[in-house]
Amino acid sequence: MAVSLVSNEVSDLCIGKPALKSLPLSAAVVGDALFALRRSGEPHLAVLSADRDAPDKKAVTGKLCVADVICYLCSDGNLESPTVALERPVSVLLSKDSGLVRQVEPQFSVLEALDLILDGAQNLVVPIGSVGRKKLHHGGGGATVEHCWLTHEDFVRYFLNSIAVFSPVATLSIDAVGLVRSAAALTVRHDEPGLALLPVLRRALSEQAAVAVVTDDGRLLGEISPLALSACDLMAATLAAGVATLTAGDLMAFVDHYGSPPESLVRAIRAGLKEKGLQEMLELMEDVLSSFSHSSSSPSASSSSSSDEEWSGGRRPRRLRSRSFSMGRRSEEPEVCHPGNSLVAAIVQALARRVSYLWVVDEVDYSLIGIVTFADMLRVFREQLQPSV
Repeated sequence: MAVSLVSNEVSDLCIGKPALKSLPLSAAVVGDALFALRRSGEPHLAVLSADRDAPDKKAVTGKLCVADVICYLCSDGNLESPTVALERPVSVLLSKDSGLVRQVEPQFSVLEALDLILDGAQNLVVPIGSVGRKKLHHGGGGATVEHCWLTHEDFVRYFLNSIAVFSPVATLSIDAVGLVRSAAALTVRHDEPGLALLPVLRRALSEQAAVAVVTDDGRLLGEISPLALSACDLMAATLAAGVATLTAGDLMAFVDHYGSPPESLVRAIRAGLKEKGLQEMLELMEDVLSSFSHSSSSPSASSSSSSDEEWSGGRRPRRLRSRSFSMGRRSEEPEVCHPGNSLVAAIVQALARRVSYLWVVDEVDYSLIGIVTFADMLRVFREQLQPSV
């Protein structure tokens, strides 16, 4: 059964997958990308470019998310001139690592595709049929090509459906299997400046994880995740202003409140921008907040409309603290597990919560021990399949 499991084609994993939403590389600037992200409702967009060998066709060359835009706006002097930064080509946002998105044919075996994932690919782009899906039109000849992309989650879910093949490893603790990795490179203290978050956030993007915010003695307070940044109703420029002026702990609270951040944090950002002489960023933030306030006060307005205007298994582990959530406040806590949780329990928890990682914490004092990711789990599956293929 293990042989048939990995000899199946990746097209089997594409059943029911929607066509990916995309952005043309040649016709877009950063502001367009941000607008498209807000309108799409997707955490990521694919970026299309012309195929060198066939200019009338398009190839997926990368992907973008709101966190990419925030990191860009906070770097290379862009905080001083955010309007200029938003007018630059979208190519400035793309990772130089061309292997993050790999294109494969539908007849690729699951094993071949899994090896690409373990070699560093975050997404596999697969051509799919066009029946019942919105089409991407490529070139002037009218040719239509559609793709979906496969994520680490798709592969983990695929193997979970045949979890008996991996017995008894699947029932062992994540600690016994050796899945718990250090999270030091993904961690910031709550009192560190927000700008110290940037290299950690970039690392989180590369590992498809998040940034853990901890106390001075290493207990997990919360997280700042790329997914939360994408879901936040505030414009990326406003979030970038928060990164430039707030501590990591305050920034986490700012993001957690979605579109209704505490006025005390807004005042702190204003004061910080004035102190740093970032007048243009301050004006841009005020425009965003004013637009959001105006639209949210209208009974017929939705949170997305303000964004459109800004630019053309078992009992849950105990939490360190109990938060009192106001309207607009995010209710989710970081997903955590303990070293003694089984591999299959960790998989089910992550899939149920739609996250690609779990923070591993001590059961007694909630101190952060490490992290376990889908990539780590897939590596275990690949090792177990090795003798059979």
